[in-house]
Amino acid sequence: MIRQISKTMFLTIPEQTGQKLKWSEPPETVLVLKKSFGDNMFEPFIEVLFWLTYEKKLTVFVESKVLNPIFFKDERYDGIKNHLQTFNQDNEDLTDRIDLVICLGGDGTLMYAASLFQQSVPPVMSFHLGSLGFLAPFQFREFKEDITQVLEGNATLLLRSRLECIVCKAGTELSKKSDWKNILVLNEVVLDRGLSPYLCNLDLYVERHLVTSVQGDGIIISTPTGSTAYAVAAGASMMHPSVPSIMITPICPHSLSFRPIVVPAGVEIKLMVSKEARNTAWVSFDGRSRQELKVGDCVKIKTATHPVPSICCKDPIDDWFNSLAECLHWNVRKLQGGPSSTTSMASLNSDEIDFNHSS
Repeated sequence: MIRQISKTMFLTIPEQTGQKLKWSEPPETVLVLKKSFGDNMFEPFIEVLFWLTYEKKLTVFVESKVLNPIFFKDERYDGIKNHLQTFNQDNEDLTDRIDLVICLGGDGTLMYAASLFQQSVPPVMSFHLGSLGFLAPFQFREFKEDITQVLEGNATLLLRSRLECIVCKAGTELSKKSDWKNILVLNEVVLDRGLSPYLCNLDLYVERHLVTSVQGDGIIISTPTGSTAYAVAAGASMMHPSVPSIMITPICPHSLSFRPIVVPAGVEIKLMVSKEARNTAWVSFDGRSRQELKVGDCVKIKTATHPVPSICCKDPIDDWFNSLAECLHWNVRKLQGGPSSTTSMASLNSDEIDFNHSS
């Protein structure tokens, strides 16, 4: 039996202008993270802490490792130390304890902030104080005005998807899922040949269907956010973070016809070290937790349930293209000369006539 669809029903393409930030209650707790190294980081860090505690009356969380002797010597520390809460990443969970995250640094600081939350992630506001800053749209010189706008709910969110990954050793795929450790990544999962001189041989499955056997230096499974990182250097297209997808990019494939492909965000991807492989492979997650995979070991990858709500400076489209232009110098080239140049067409024509006459 075929069910007739009502004439009043229709489908629409969702708006790409982002979601408006709405606080159910005014934020009370803020986690402030800074780049772990760099001589220029201390002064902005202490300035933000002092302003948030004294001016905004917020409870501020910082990592216990940042409270070093240099921090204690600053006279402003005595005025804020009773308002600071410290935590240790290794043995403390921040779930449901933080209302807002402020990052001072670059892209790595945002990725680190996302790794602290294995479930729901609070809105993340990133200030560009690092080397690249592709994911950090805010400039520090106006931090008071920008943070105030965010605290008042005058901001737009860009939901950056993450990948949920599970490493399964050979013969353990049918074991209890409670024994598996989920790893969340914001950029990409990379399988490569490590130090071996031989090519990787990886079986690629999408939704349990064997798609192909990957032979080459490796393969990158990336989010749209990660498409502008390692993936684009390996020949992938740049994908806007709002596109619900997963990108599969080979690294120096043996078959030149194997080009980067894009699959829907809801599918499960499995990469297994093939039985025909001449060597092991190595896997890393956002450049961390690198480990060896032997024959029969696999990595299962799917889109995570909880994205990273990244606060926009303007809007998702404008911020993204600004980052392409400023950080990657996308489509920058020297303009060709034309009629509007300092030399007119009339003078060019006259010079050509004189030249022909003299010859």
